[in-house]
Amino acid sequence: MKQFDAIVIGSGQAGTPLVFSLGKEGKKVAFIEKEKIGGTCLNVGCTPTKTYVASARKMWDAQHSEELGIEIPAGAKTNLAKVKERKDNLINASRENIEKAIADNENITLFYGEASFESDKVVKVNDDILTAELIFINVGARAFVPSEYQSVNYLTNESILELTELPEHLVVIGGSYIGLEFGQMFRRFGSQVTVIERSNHLISREDEETSVAVEDICESEGIKLILNAECLSAEENADQTITVKTRCEQNPLVAGTHLLLGIGRTPNTDTLRLENTNIETNKSGFISVNDFCETNVKGVFALGDCNGKGAFTHTSYNDYQIVENYLFGNQSRKISDRIQTYGLFIDPPLGRAGMTKKEALAKGFKILEAKREMATIARAKEKGETKGFMSAIINAENNQILGASVLGVGGDEIITSILNVMNANLPFTAIRDSVVSHPTISELIPTMLERPKPVEL
Repeated sequence: MKQFDAIVIGSGQAGTPLVFSLGKEGKKVAFIEKEKIGGTCLNVGCTPTKTYVASARKMWDAQHSEELGIEIPAGAKTNLAKVKERKDNLINASRENIEKAIADNENITLFYGEASFESDKVVKVNDDILTAELIFINVGARAFVPSEYQSVNYLTNESILELTELPEHLVVIGGSYIGLEFGQMFRRFGSQVTVIERSNHLISREDEETSVAVEDICESEGIKLILNAECLSAEENADQTITVKTRCEQNPLVAGTHLLLGIGRTPNTDTLRLENTNIETNKSGFISVNDFCETNVKGVFALGDCNGKGAFTHTSYNDYQIVENYLFGNQSRKISDRIQTYGLFIDPPLGRAGMTKKEALAKGFKILEAKREMATIARAKEKGETKGFMSAIINAENNQILGASVLGVGGDEIITSILNVMNANLPFTAIRDSVVSHPTISELIPTMLERPKPVEL
């Protein structure tokens, strides 16, 4: 048995910075990764998908340049193999930098292989048995694949990134973040795209007005939407195309050349053999943790997607910050202190912070709402990108912002200015009364906040 001060399982956005922090403190660390260094974000998540979004945007620019007085000869075309090559080069460069930093650190020992627990503080990887008083689980999550699709040739957010030829017709099951991002980018690349969603709106966790606006954006680009789908199932045809059933009766059917599943995520905890430990999980397989990411077993922590406290790179990194502060700081950082924020990286993007309107009302808040259409913003009109809106929900009792959304050009970046005010526990008047440079999209935030209106149940 090999003795270490700490074992870190998984090299995602929490595990990787943590091993370097532990090493800096003089801890001898066993670092275990079953596949590729860097975790989901670097290898199959944010980095590759946003690289594809950038390429898709270039196609959109080429197709819409004439609206801004620029004539581009017809025939712009996507070379998916080159798009993939650019993505691979970016990922490989980042991964090589991380691997070099690990190799140069004498306190970190890297093990490639799948980890499993022998007991609370004993971990097996390949033929090695490791033990440590501190263990950190950062195994992430993967695409959820329901049984009704397991007999057909389906794509996930990972495998679709390995395609080198464009799908003729991409059928997407799931009208939320993953499905919509891939749906729009492949539509812009030149594929026919159909998005199928069980709910009566896309991204149903959002307020209805946001969902409707996103539906308008998708349909304006030629994406076919099928909502209220039921009895969903898929069959693979003799010519390797896929037919998807969208209603309980036999018809209508949707036939496509490729099927992408964007239904949800499931934690990668099922291979850890947690049944050999006292570590508790919930019914969905997420590891239960306290405000400091520590499990019910003292000294064992779960960070990132596998603890069910966030499904984003930024929440995973914040988990690292919380644990690092717990171990080596003043233990002032907690999961419960963070304000939820995320983006839907379609184009134009959605930036979200805090509660939606329906969440605030459901929690009994007396609220005010401020809203501004992007079509009223000079810079948006100048850029020729006027779809969407910005809005904020305000607690009428203390004037603090409970939540905000910016769906429109720059929305993924602009939302941070509102989030900063929320994190500072300042009233909305702090940003309302600020002077913002012109001409920008952000300058309409103070204008939006001038006269918030009461919202009734």
